[in-house]
Amino acid sequence: MTKPSKSKIVKAEITKRPESLFDPMPKVIVTFETGEKEELFEFYPDEIDFKENEFIGLTKNEALKLRQKKDKEFLQS
Repeated sequence: MTKPSKSKIVKAEITKRPESLFDPMPKVIVTFETGEKEELFEFYPDEIDFKENEFIGLTKNEALKLRQKKDKEFLQS
């Protein structure tokens, strides 16, 4: 069996955006080609945003680097 860290993401879901101050932040939940499902991270949608298709074909490490890249771009803007 392929380890999830090397396995590619085949499906991604981004949970609902908050509608009020105390609602939870959106989460990125992915399914790997192994069938394993994992919550990768949550994010502040007023700072960075994601589309589900951005994660398809990436490994877990690549997906986390994508988040880091977008965080860095936001902080430098």
